[in-house]
Amino acid sequence: MAAIAKLLLAGGVEPYPGYRLTTFLGSGGVGEVWRATTLQGGATALKFLPSDCQIATTQEARALQAIRRLEHPHLLPIENIWSCPGYLVIVMELADGNLLDLLGVYGAELHTPLPPDHLCFFLKQAAAGIDFLNKRQHLVNGQRVALRHCDIKPSNLLVIGNKVKVSDFSLAVQTTSPMWHSRRAGTPAYAAPEIFQGQLSDRTDQYSLAATYYHLRTGELPFPQHVASFDPKTARPMPDLTPFTKPERNVLARAFAHVPQDRWPSCCEFMEQLTRCFVSAPKVG
Repeated sequence: MAAIAKLLLAGGVEPYPGYRLTTFLGSGGVGEVWRATTLQGGATALKFLPSDCQIATTQEARALQAIRRLEHPHLLPIENIWSCPGYLVIVMELADGNLLDLLGVYGAELHTPLPPDHLCFFLKQAAAGIDFLNKRQHLVNGQRVALRHCDIKPSNLLVIGNKVKVSDFSLAVQTTSPMWHSRRAGTPAYAAPEIFQGQLSDRTDQYSLAATYYHLRTGELPFPQHVASFDPKTARPMPDLTPFTKPERNVLARAFAHVPQDRWPSCCEFMEQLTRCFVSAPKVG
C-alpha cells in the first residue's frame, strides 16, 4: 500500500480548519512546533509528531489523552489532539519561551548562566509538576497509574509569565510499578542510566531534572562526551561536580546516583535541598 504523503508544514498552511500556521517555533527529537492563529483571532501552539509508526503513534495518543485530562498549575494543558496526513497534532497553550531560551538571554546580556536563586525558583515549580505526574494516582481505564515524562530538559520547561510549566508529553509512559520495561527514548544528554538499559523508574525524571539544573546553572551539559543514541553499552559516570558549591555537590550527587532507589524520594525534596544550599550563600570551593 502506498504511503500517504505528509502535510507540508509552512507558514499559511491550514492543517485543520480554523488553524493557520504563522511561525516555526522550533523542533526537538520527535517533532516540530508552530505558532498558529485561530478563527477567533487568538494564537496557540501546535506540535506535529510524525506518525510513521502506527504502534508508536497509538501509544503516544493513549498517553497524551490520559495527560489531557489532568489539571495542575505546572503542567502545560493539552487543548486538543487530532491527526492530519503524516502527523499526530497536539494543540497547546502558547508560551513566552522556555528555560533554554532564558539561558541564552542570560548568556547574551549578562555573560552568565542562570543565578541559583532564579533557577531554583523555576525548577521547584517544574518539580511539583513532575511529582504530580509520577505519583500513582491517575485513573486510566479503571486502573491507577503513574505517568513518567521521560524527556525532562530545559527546552521542555516552558515559561509563561513568572510560571514554569512542564510540556511535551509525547514520550510519556503509563506505569503501575516503580520499575518498568520501556523503549530507549528521550534526549541522551539528560537521560538516566536505566534508560540506556531499557528500564524506567519512578526517579528517572529526577535524574533528568538534575541534568537540567546542571546545564542551566553552569551553561554546560553534565556529560561533555556527546552521546547520540541509547547504546546499552554506554556507561554513564557521575558528572564532574567541581563547578558547584560543596553543599550543592552533596545534593546533586544523590540525584545523579546510578541506582534509582539511591536518589531523592521526590523531585520536590531534591529541589528543596538545593534551595537550602543558598541560604548562607556559600562560596565555590
